[in-house]
Amino acid sequence: MDVSASRLIPQPPEVVARYAMDWRHDHEWTQGIKRAELSSPAPGGGFGVGAEVTRTAHFLGKEIDYVLRVVAHEPPALLEMKSVAGPFPMHVTYRFDPSRSGGTAASIRIRGDASRYYRLFGPFMARFARADIRKDLRALARNVG
Repeated sequence: MDVSASRLIPQPPEVVARYAMDWRHDHEWTQGIKRAELSSPAPGGGFGVGAEVTRTAHFLGKEIDYVLRVVAHEPPALLEMKSVAGPFPMHVTYRFDPSRSGGTAASIRIRGDASRYYRLFGPFMARFARADIRKDLRALARNVG
C-alpha cells in the first residue's frame, strides 16, 4: 500500500507544522487516534529523531496500539515516522511546504504492508487509508485555521 493526499491550508508552514508535529494533538486531527503518548524521548530529550510515540487507534472495528519512531524531523517542512511495533509495518511522511498563496501545501503519505494481518481487507486498505488521510488534512486545516 502506498497512498497520499494533499491540501492547501491558508496558514504559514510554521503554524501548521507546530501543531501537526506535536504528538499531543494527534487525537485531535488524526482519524481513529484515541490517544498518543511520547513513549521514548529523542536521544537529546524531547521530540525529534529517535523519539517514539505510542498511538492507540480504532481501525476496522479493533483497538490497536502501535509505536512510531521518528526517522526525520525537519520543522517546519518534514516529519517522517516508521512503525517499530504494531500490527503491520508502515512509514508515515508529513510534508508542509510553503505555497505561492502564503499558505501551506500539506501532504501525508502512508506506505505499508497490512496484508499479513488484514488479508481479507487487503484490497480495501488503500481506499480506507486514503479516505482517512483526506479527513486528517481537513481536520488539520480546521484546527489550525
